[in-house]
Amino acid sequence: MRDTWGPDRGVLVAVRVSGLVGLAAITAGALSSTMWIVGVGVWTMIVAFLTELVYRP
Repeated sequence: MRDTWGPDRGVLVAVRVSGLVGLAAITAGALSSTMWIVGVGVWTMIVAFLTELVYRP
């Protein structure tokens, strides 16, 4: 049986993982009152959303 996901599965996993990492960084930065960690988390979320927008199968 052929894998129906193909290369799209890797992109989907990468987007979800980077989104979760961004969310974790935002939460950690907010709890520790460290703005640069919040900034890293926000930029990671932006990259995840842009990757999802640009890479449409």
